[in-house]
Amino acid sequence: MLYDAIIVGAGSMGMAAGYYLAKRGKQVLLVDAGDPPHSDGSHHGETRIIRHAYGEGESYVEMALQSQALWEELQAETTRTIFKPTGVINIGKEDSDFIQNVLSSKERYQLDVERLSPQDIHAKWKGFSIPEGYIGCYEVNSGVLMSENIIRAYREQAVQHGAILKMNEPVNEIDLSENQVKITTDRHSYTGRTLIATPGLYAKEMLSSIGLDLPLETVRKTFSWFHGDENLYAEDRFPAFSFVLDNATYYGFPSVDGAGVKIGRHDSGVTRDVHQPIEPFGRYTEDEQDVSYLAHHYFSSIGDHHIGKVCTYTNTPDGDFIIDRHPIYSHVVFGCGFSGHGYKFSSVIGETLAKLALGEQPSIDLTPFAHDRFA
Repeated sequence: MLYDAIIVGAGSMGMAAGYYLAKRGKQVLLVDAGDPPHSDGSHHGETRIIRHAYGEGESYVEMALQSQALWEELQAETTRTIFKPTGVINIGKEDSDFIQNVLSSKERYQLDVERLSPQDIHAKWKGFSIPEGYIGCYEVNSGVLMSENIIRAYREQAVQHGAILKMNEPVNEIDLSENQVKITTDRHSYTGRTLIATPGLYAKEMLSSIGLDLPLETVRKTFSWFHGDENLYAEDRFPAFSFVLDNATYYGFPSVDGAGVKIGRHDSGVTRDVHQPIEPFGRYTEDEQDVSYLAHHYFSSIGDHHIGKVCTYTNTPDGDFIIDRHPIYSHVVFGCGFSGHGYKFSSVIGETLAKLALGEQPSIDLTPFAHDRFA
C-alpha cells in the first residue's frame, strides 16, 4: 500500500499531525517505538501549561492563540477533558526579560493580563508568599492542558478517520527517493508519498540518518508533587504558575483532581543517553532540593514533598523549535527540538506539519524555526 503520509513518532506533534491529515481524508500511517501516551514522551506527567502572553518571546504569541483555538475545537470532538481554565500567573522581577516580554505581549496583542503586586497576589491567592521586588502577570484566559488525555483524544479521532497505527515498532531504516519514502521496522516495510518525522528524544540520531545534522541535546528533567491544603490549592481556586528567579526558572500547577501542587524546574538538568534507561527520581540531591526551595520560600502553606518523576527535554542551542522541510527531499518535513516548552503548541504544530506535507502554506511564520539557522 502507498500511504499519502507516513509519520514516524506518534507523540505530541506526530499524533496531532496524523489527526489533521486523517480528518482530511488522507491515508495516514503512524509508527512509534512505544505506545503513546507513555512515560518517555513530552506529554508525560498529565498536565501542561498554556500561556498566551509569552515570556520566551513575542514570536510565540500568535502560535499560542491559534493553539488555544484548536484545543477548543478538539474539546468539542471528545468527551475527554482537554483544557482546564485555571488561569496562569507569571511571577518575576519587573525588569527581567521574561516579565518584560509578557508585558510587551499584553500590549501588542491586547491580551487580558492583570498586573499584580505581592499584596495583590496574596489577596487573590493566600497560598502564595511573594516577596517585595516581584510582580505577577495574571492571564485569566490561560490554564492547564491535560497532556495525556490529548494524546488519547487525537489518537481516537485519527483512528476514527481511518489512520493506521503501528505501535511498539521501532524504525530501523528510512530510505528517501525523489517522490517517495520507505521505512523499515523489525516487522515490515512501509511506503508513502510524504514523510513527517517527529521522533522526539530520538531526533538527533534519526534525522542524522537522512542527512540532517542538528545540534540537539537530550536532558533529564524532574518534576514533583507536594501535599497542600485543598482549600488553598485546588484547581478551582488556584492558578497555574511560572516563576523567574535570579538564577532559576520554575513552572507549576494547582492541585488537579486532588493530586497535590506540581512543581518543576525548567532550566538546569543533566544530559542523558537516550539508549540507556533514564535515571530515576532521587538519583541527584537537587531532584527534590530545587523544587522544595521554591515550595517553601514562595508559597505559604505547601506541605511535604509527595512524589517525583522524570522526563526528557530535547533542546536546541537557542531554545527555539525546529520545524522545517528537508533541503533536498521536499516531501519530507520534520519537527523537533521543542526545548521543554513545545507541548502547548502541539495542536498548531501538528496542523502545520500536516499542511507542509500537503504542500500548503501554514498559518504560522516558520522563519524562526528553520533548521539552517545553525549552519
